[in-house]
Amino acid sequence: MKDIISKLNKAFENRIRLGIMSILVVNDRVDFNTLKALLDTTDGNLASHLKTLEDKDLIEIKKQFIARKPRTSYIVTAYGRQLFKQHIEALESLINNK
Repeated sequence: MKDIISKLNKAFENRIRLGIMSILVVNDRVDFNTLKALLDTTDGNLASHLKTLEDKDLIEIKKQFIARKPRTSYIVTAYGRQLFKQHIEALESLINNK
């Protein structure tokens, strides 16, 4: 059991960061406002968690202009996808008591 717990990644312990990664893993890219709405959080809270994930190279920020309006979207990195998969596998092992 202790071995399984040690495989959980602290970067994903928070509900918002776990939600961000869950959303990004199943979508090519997601914009800030969509993440905010899906996670029911504030701008500042979301921005803080996105920055944490970006600093750990788990996500990338893509900025572009659409009809002269800035649009910020996020994608999961290959490294982020790998670590998140390992985290989910550890959770599944814990749940299944393996």
